Amino acid sequence: MTPKNEKTTILIADDHPIVRQGLADVIHKEKHYQIVAECGDGPETLQAILDLKPNVALMDISMPGLNGLQIVGQIRNKNIPMEFIILTMYSDPEYFDQAIDLGVKGYLIKDNALQEIISCLEAVASGRPYFCPSLSQSLLLHNYKREEFLQQNKALEQLTATERQVLHYIAQGKTSRQIAGELFVSVRTVQNHRHHICQKLKIEGYNKLMQFAMQHKDLL
Repeated sequence: MTPKNEKTTILIADDHPIVRQGLADVIHKEKHYQIVAECGDGPETLQAILDLKPNVALMDISMPGLNGLQIVGQIRNKNIPMEFIILTMYSDPEYFDQAIDLGVKGYLIKDNALQEIISCLEAVASGRPYFCPSLSQSLLLHNYKREEFLQQNKALEQLTATERQVLHYIAQGKTSRQIAGELFVSVRTVQNHRHHICQKLKIEGYNKLMQFAMQHKDLL
């Protein structure tokens, strides 16, 4: 939280200059906020945060070099006391879950960012979370669809934690060799996991597991 009578220092990071300018124009109208830096890529953003230690970093997920969530993770590891607001074009549940796990308090969809940024800043600077309403509705709908999917595919409950990891990697289109590299195991071990997943889910046929995983990757 920012002490009373002190300006909240803000860093804006987005690789689109027009987006940065639009956000800066809105924030500059508020006397109790001070923009200390505007950055266009991940490494520049990370260095500016380390140098300036702003109260709040407002940044896009997708940036060259390092994405927004990677930056949050690095800053959290260094125990720098600050808050983050994430901007994104998409209401992707996976990104949102990662952000929450990293302690991100603000999450805005870019379409509504200019209208909601001040409300979001006020909440986050006070230590309260702010997630845009349209995102909340989207996530609720996604959770409903996921619960319905899991009810229809109860066999997924039989999968071990490692088998779930393998299934997620398959959904991303990764080969057995690539998955083995991610999990630091042999290709044969991954193939055994794939075989066990197929047995539990009663999936038969060449590439049918990949088809299933990719078709339902947002719900797994």
